Amino acid sequence: MANTETSLKEALASIEGATGVALVDYTSGMALGTMGGSKGFDLSVAAAGNTDVVRAKMRTMEHLGLKGQIEDILITLSDQYHLIRLISGRGGNGLFLYLVLDAKRSNLAMARHQLKRIEEDLEV
Repeated sequence: MANTETSLKEALASIEGATGVALVDYTSGMALGTMGGSKGFDLSVAAAGNTDVVRAKMRTMEHLGLKGQIEDILITLSDQYHLIRLISGRGGNGLFLYLVLDAKRSNLAMARHQLKRIEEDLEV
């Protein structure tokens, strides 16, 4: 089991093309931890905004009567991928990992695989 800071460092260091990562509480919209980002890209602001994405998807699933669990949500931009991975089990209810990738330097399939492994090892 890894703590939040260790998990965020691992995500930033081990996932090719990662430029930022955050652990976010989507009930409050607050980032519980961030790593990376830049002056022009505030991870806390992005994390708060992505809570709306998660909430909207959950509402839509509820209205449609869908019973499955959201594993991840992908947003593709012309030069970035934004990956939202909901945390399941071990007290992770209401939390997600948010990963920003440089589209030119990343492998999306590998990033999803590695983020899943980091999520499984995360101690919340």
